[in-house]
Amino acid sequence: MALRNAVQTPCGHRFCKNCIEKSIRDTGQKCPVDNEMLSEDQLFPDNFAKREILSLTVRCPNPGCTDKMELRHLENHVSQCEFSTVPCPHCQKAVRKTLVEQHAADECLRRPVSCPDCVAYYIYEEKEVHEQQCPFASVMCQYCEMDLLRDQMDSHCDIDCPKAPIACNFSIFGCKERMLRHDLAQHMQEFTQMHMRYMAEFLRGLSVNGTKPRAPRLQCSSASVEEPGPSTSCGLRPTNCNGPCQPSEEMQRLREMDARLVKQDHQLRELIILKETQTGQLAELRRKVSVLEETVKELEAQQCNGVFIWRLRTFSALLKNQEAGQPVVEHSPGFYTGRPGYKLCLRLHLQTPTVQRCSNYISLFVHTMQGIYDSQLSWPFQGLIRLSILDQGPGGQHHVEMMETKPDLQAFKKPTIPRNPKGFGYVTFMHLQQLHQRAFIKDDTLLIRCEVTPRFDTGHREGPAVQPGASRSYCKGIEMHNHPGALGSKASVRTHGDVSIGFASNH
Repeated sequence: MALRNAVQTPCGHRFCKNCIEKSIRDTGQKCPVDNEMLSEDQLFPDNFAKREILSLTVRCPNPGCTDKMELRHLENHVSQCEFSTVPCPHCQKAVRKTLVEQHAADECLRRPVSCPDCVAYYIYEEKEVHEQQCPFASVMCQYCEMDLLRDQMDSHCDIDCPKAPIACNFSIFGCKERMLRHDLAQHMQEFTQMHMRYMAEFLRGLSVNGTKPRAPRLQCSSASVEEPGPSTSCGLRPTNCNGPCQPSEEMQRLREMDARLVKQDHQLRELIILKETQTGQLAELRRKVSVLEETVKELEAQQCNGVFIWRLRTFSALLKNQEAGQPVVEHSPGFYTGRPGYKLCLRLHLQTPTVQRCSNYISLFVHTMQGIYDSQLSWPFQGLIRLSILDQGPGGQHHVEMMETKPDLQAFKKPTIPRNPKGFGYVTFMHLQQLHQRAFIKDDTLLIRCEVTPRFDTGHREGPAVQPGASRSYCKGIEMHNHPGALGSKASVRTHGDVSIGFASNH
């Protein structure tokens, strides 16, 4: 073992300075080795031994550290060693100096933490106890499942909770029914007669027992009161009770119950009136929302300017219905050809497998609709209509059909109802098998594009000739001119010259 602060005696022996000084004080002034006379003044530092000792190679005492150095450098190394430990300020556990802050903040079980609800501090290991007692913690009502503060739960269950089980207000008179609080009003209304019988029986019992209610300070006479049953006096004295009759405890409770009943009846009437008022207000709000929705739809329809993209989402559900033989007919929202312009919509029909000549085909038609610009336009509607089912894959090859309107058909006359029942289009627009040959369906959505270019012919005019807006924008934010194959040579195109395909429909 190395000497600490080595000193040497005149007799040539070496000791730790503290050890030899303690020996001299305890055992007398003599050398512990040879018993030569020795005093503290005779001790002198042994620099040679000190130098030799400080040159010894030692290992860092911190667990995990493998560094070796001369003893003279050990103290400096330990002060900087990343494996050196210090006690945690909360739990006093030895923790690496570099990790003590993290331990004290995140890991120590005795660290103080703040409750996010009540902002009070508690020791982390007592977290569960605090959470079960915190008055500001959010808890769920066991009856109505409403989130409330724990401090509010008792009053909520006793006064407000609509689903808390409660006794009837007439339980004091004998009604044993229990119900949810929100059913109390209905119970009071349905069992009024039964409650009156309970109250009558209660009063009769008071009368028979000699405690018939009278007003305070009322003088009693010997006259009896006729009632169904035995005739009695006030019951306190046989016939000549001249003193004031004081109301009994039962009568006081009866008056309190009667006052509560009147108050609750008023509250019930107020709630009924409030409910009727709110019902009317709700109906009016729903009407206004419906009007606003229609206004928004009309404004969106006006933004299309003749180019409309119809997104048919969850298209797989429509295909399942078609395969099951169920009729599938879908109408698109309305859209305008310009501002001002004609209002049109699309109709898609998935033909069932049992239909002759057009089974398993997509039928696509255009219908005219009543619009806000109808009085400014010339009728019947004339123009070129281009219908497309869009290939949503890279370098898409769209399925495109073009048709010319026929002014003589009823489908293009000015509509007299919101949507013209007669449409114009294709019964065999596209076979369903073609949908799976390319990426016509993506994310379970089918995209149908309709581009309408109105044309004006004064020979068929039914109204003032006002040309619709000729500007071109694309509804729903899809830029079709930049879509590969939108109108190019890759598209499959049929013109209206194919009379067997373009026709007016009564669907």
